[in-house]
Amino acid sequence: MGLTELEAARKGEITPAMRKAAEADGVSPEFVREGVARGTIVLIKAPQSGRAVAVGEGVRTKVNASIGTSSDLCDLELEKRKARLAEEAGADTLMELSAAGDIDHIRREIIASVSLPVGNVPLYQAFCDTIRKYGDPTKLDPEYLFDLIERQCADGIAFMAIHCGINLFTLERLKAQGYRYGGLVSKGGALMAQWMVKNRKENPLYEQFDRLLGILKKYDTVLSLGNGMRAGAIHDSLDRAQVAELLINCELAEKAREAGCQVMVEGPGHVPLDEIETSVRLAKKMSGGAPHYMLGPLPCDVGASQDHITAAVGAALSAWYGADLICYVTPAEHLSLPNEEDVVIGVRAARLAAHIGDVVKLRGRADLRDREVSKARRELKWAEQLKHLLFPEEAKRIIEERRSVKERRCSMCGELCALENAEVVFRAFLKGEKV
Repeated sequence: MGLTELEAARKGEITPAMRKAAEADGVSPEFVREGVARGTIVLIKAPQSGRAVAVGEGVRTKVNASIGTSSDLCDLELEKRKARLAEEAGADTLMELSAAGDIDHIRREIIASVSLPVGNVPLYQAFCDTIRKYGDPTKLDPEYLFDLIERQCADGIAFMAIHCGINLFTLERLKAQGYRYGGLVSKGGALMAQWMVKNRKENPLYEQFDRLLGILKKYDTVLSLGNGMRAGAIHDSLDRAQVAELLINCELAEKAREAGCQVMVEGPGHVPLDEIETSVRLAKKMSGGAPHYMLGPLPCDVGASQDHITAAVGAALSAWYGADLICYVTPAEHLSLPNEEDVVIGVRAARLAAHIGDVVKLRGRADLRDREVSKARRELKWAEQLKHLLFPEEAKRIIEERRSVKERRCSMCGELCALENAEVVFRAFLKGEKV
């Protein structure tokens, strides 16, 4: 077993993955190495393509897209198309979250269909396989779970959301506070809670954490400490159960780093606007600056069918306050499995939100393209403007379909074009002439 990226960074080595990630983000390889060594940056690597994505402090906020089958809709070719569309739309990572069909085959096919690093949630397949075999998720064999995690790592899974922090202690906090408005919204977390209650045993992922780290280190798979107690309603945000899990996850993050395993900490799902900063900063401080993977967040609960917008509002603030990886939310969230159009819309919304946050978080770097767009827009240079947009092809399509550019102007203002008229005034003013 070779060195992990974290172990190599601590030895002062700059690896090929560090160089690739640094080039993609426009920073120096040494900057990436130092961040990896501190544990404030993780390198998520795609073994099938050699791609490496830096997630963490001082680099661009990244966007994750999620796809995968369900028991109601299991179509491998559809999921492969969605995976490719997510990559084309600009996602940085992909999570393969299938919960139906031949999950081993689906996972391998999805990994092979994209160049992105692909992550997953091992508990999904573990419980699916257990239900198929026994008809009861509480009959999950911990030995099978660990064997499955290794098989998934060997297949090329780049990062894993693993629910270690939902344990007997956090379940007691949930019980003591009298449950929740939104219940438990994590599939893996809810099933693990059911397993623990029925078997009266501790979560094996928590109890055998060192064993888990050994598997992940072998493949240098990034550990994403799952948010099984995340709030599924804004009125549950920062409740005792969620904070108890966060505390445990932050302790486990420290332990993982000490063992040489790359790690990030996941953030909650539904958070009102005034608690987003607290949520992000609390996780960052308690974890020693571990990269923060934000699920959403959604700052209200009434936006179903438009929750890509809800999440974009929360994600922009989260990125500003220090979140490092944003998981997209599609218009289908809370309603159905997303289709191909939903995936594209979700990725675009999350990318825009991440950029909005980065304009502040990485001021002087992330906002440079905004400045260039503004200058091109002022001068009515359409080709130059398109070059710097996040979604140039979509903008070009609107222009062409609506014939909105006549000569220099667009159809919004027509002859009353403010920019064109202001240019005339400004030039005359500079020359001391009358308009």
